Amino acid sequence: MVVGDLTNEEARKKIVESTVARWGHLDILVNNAGASITHGKRGFDANDDAFLKTMDINLRSIMQLVHLARPHLIQSKGEIVNVSSIAIKHDPYYAISKAGLDQFTRALAVDLIEHGVRVNGVRPGIVETSFMENNGLTKEQSEKVYKFYGSQKHAVPRGSNADPLEIANVIAFLADRKMSSYIVGQMIVADGGTSLIMGAYTYDFEAVLSS
Repeated sequence: MVVGDLTNEEARKKIVESTVARWGHLDILVNNAGASITHGKRGFDANDDAFLKTMDINLRSIMQLVHLARPHLIQSKGEIVNVSSIAIKHDPYYAISKAGLDQFTRALAVDLIEHGVRVNGVRPGIVETSFMENNGLTKEQSEKVYKFYGSQKHAVPRGSNADPLEIANVIAFLADRKMSSYIVGQMIVADGGTSLIMGAYTYDFEAVLSS
């Protein structure tokens, strides 16, 4: 296991080089790192630094990691799966970075399929992880937000938020050439039905936290 900051060039190199050194090849690249940098402010009130850091983590680091992994994946005719997200009204910088990742996935798929490398992506909805705590909310606030959204049928029609394993299963499916061989350049939505109605992201986020 390699632990490092993906915005750091040396860390990215170490991830790819150590994997190839250990296993002799690289078959699958899953880009799952993501963050929402706001510096305590919501929406467009967050400053340029917050925007640049969000883009650096959610898009630029992925593009650079793909650049390093590309020759190895071409050699193995491997797979790339990018983890994006459905839109978030209260966090436009995060949403912009993920929209960029969606389009990068499609463009990359066209570029690499001629080399036998498939590229696809997953767009999860609300997944109960430590994401909110890692981005400034307390554990209590995070639990409150997850409980609220998961209990609103007009926010998540399925009636519950996703478990991380449910998203991991979609990633595993897309990375399995036998199971998903004819899927190329697609962003698979796994959100319990949220994007069909988009109710979850019409709520006032601050009102949910203060309720």
